[in-house]
Amino acid sequence: MNRFEYADSRLFPNEIYVRRDIGICLYDGDVKTNFESGELVLTSHRFLWGRPGDISRGYKCLSLSLSHIVFFEEETPGLFSFGRSKKLIIQLSEAPIDKMPGPLDNSIHNYIKLSFKEGLDPNYHTHLSDALQRRIWELTPIMPLNHPNINIRNSGDISKPLPQIKTRTGIIGIERSLQEQQKATDESISMAFQDLKKLIEMAKDMVSISKTISAKIRERQGDITEDETVRFKSYLMSLGIDDPVTRDTYKNSNEYFKQLANQLADILEEPIKEVGGMMTLTDVYCRVNRARGLELLSPEDLLNASRQLAPLCLPVVLRVFDSGVMVLQARSHDDNAIVDVIANQIKERGSLTAEELARSDGISVLLARERLLVTEKKGKACRDDTIEALRFYPNLFLQKDD
Repeated sequence: MNRFEYADSRLFPNEIYVRRDIGICLYDGDVKTNFESGELVLTSHRFLWGRPGDISRGYKCLSLSLSHIVFFEEETPGLFSFGRSKKLIIQLSEAPIDKMPGPLDNSIHNYIKLSFKEGLDPNYHTHLSDALQRRIWELTPIMPLNHPNINIRNSGDISKPLPQIKTRTGIIGIERSLQEQQKATDESISMAFQDLKKLIEMAKDMVSISKTISAKIRERQGDITEDETVRFKSYLMSLGIDDPVTRDTYKNSNEYFKQLANQLADILEEPIKEVGGMMTLTDVYCRVNRARGLELLSPEDLLNASRQLAPLCLPVVLRVFDSGVMVLQARSHDDNAIVDVIANQIKERGSLTAEELARSDGISVLLARERLLVTEKKGKACRDDTIEALRFYPNLFLQKDD
C-alpha cells in the first residue's frame, strides 16, 4: 500500500479513461485494509480508488501508477472458498524515493490485492493487460492540468498497441493466453493460405510460359537457334514435365489413360533401366507427381494408365508379382539374366537376405525380396526362414556330386 499516493481524482488532459468498477476492497499483501467497497477507475496511466461517488465529484482519492506493476494474476481459490469475492494479485516494484504522500509510508509487502465483491469481469484481464502493454505513460507522461474542472470521461479508444510485455497470470490467464495463441495461429494459417494461393497463381503462369516455349521448340518457330533449343529443353527438364497430360484435355477416360501411359513410358524408361530394369509402383507414383508439379495424379489414374502400357506395346510394362507387389518393368528386362546374377551373388556371399541385397544393389527392400523369391522359384536358391530373417542359400541339389 505504500505505492499509493493521494491525488486529485480528475483526469489529466493526456490521460485516457479505460473502465470503472465498484465494490472494490484493497489489501496490503494478504492484510485487508479499511479501504473497502470503493470504486476503482483504470486509466491509461494509473489506478484511482475512492469512496463511492468521490471520484465522480472530483474529490481526493488514492492513486497507483501503472508503471509500478510488475505482473498480475488472479488468486487461485481454495477448496473452501465458495462465495468469496474474486481477488486480483498485483505484484509491485519498489516504491520510488520521490513518491508523494499516501496512506502508508512503509510496507513489508511487495504486492496488493484487489477484491471484487460484485464479481470479476472476464474482460478485466484484457483491459489491464492492454493498458500495461501499451505503456502510454512512457510516451505521454502525465502533464499538469490546464483545466481544473475536467472530470472523468471516455476519451476514446486507446491508440495502436506497442509490442507486448510478458505478464504472469493464473489458471484463467493461462487459458486466455492459450486462446490468444490459438487465434494468432489461425491468423497465421489464413495468411499462409493466402500466400499459397498467390504461389499457385504464379505457378500457373510459369506452366503457361513453359508450354509456350515447348510449343515453339516443337514447331521450330521464331528465331530459336540450336543452342537455345538445347538450353530451353534443359530448363524444362529441370522443372519437370513441361506439358503434363490432364484429364480435362480429353473427352473420354480411355484416351486420357492411353496418352498418360505414353507419357509415363517417355519419362520412366531411362530411370527404370538405371535402377536395374524394375521400379515399384509406389516409387513411380512419387517420381511422376514430383515431375508433374501442380498437376498431380491420383493412385487410381496411375494404375489405370499403367495397365495400358502393355497393350500399347510401350517400352515399359506393368508387372504384378505373386505376392501382389506391383512394379513397372522395362520390356527388355530378362528374369533369367537377373536370376543368374542373384544366384551368383548368393554363391559368392554364402547367403543373402532382402536387406543385404537391397544395400548391395541400391534397390528397395521390397524389390530385393521379390527378386530373391523369383530366384527361388526358378530353382536357383533355397530359403531358411528363421526368427532372425528370411535368408536364401545356394541350391546345392543342382550341383553334381564329385
